[in-house]
Amino acid sequence: MAEVLTTEAQNAPAPKPRKRRRVFMWTFLAIQAAFVAWMLSVVFASTGASPADIAQTCGNHAWYPLWKSYSDCAAHSGVVAAHDVAKGLALTMQIGLWVAVDVILGIGRLVVVFARRRNA
Repeated sequence: MAEVLTTEAQNAPAPKPRKRRRVFMWTFLAIQAAFVAWMLSVVFASTGASPADIAQTCGNHAWYPLWKSYSDCAAHSGVVAAHDVAKGLALTMQIGLWVAVDVILGIGRLVVVFARRRNA
């Protein structure tokens, strides 16, 4: 009876290899899409000095010593430039975080690939 089992085991077809699910790739692409969406939301955000900010800076004749008029103060006071600088800083920090996350994910992927190669 032992002989019958061994011949049946030898004649059995080899199991089909499992299809890889590529979980890491889809997770990585989802993270990239989230970062792109986040970055585009910062780039296309309506920033700039609000009328209240300009009124606080240039209102009540605070423009008089430096500028010719209220509109000249609103155009050149630096409030608008400060909002642009803050937008640039936010975008820079966001790209830095994106790079850091990609480096960490890449190192993690390399560790997993080399561990699988060593076991195989």
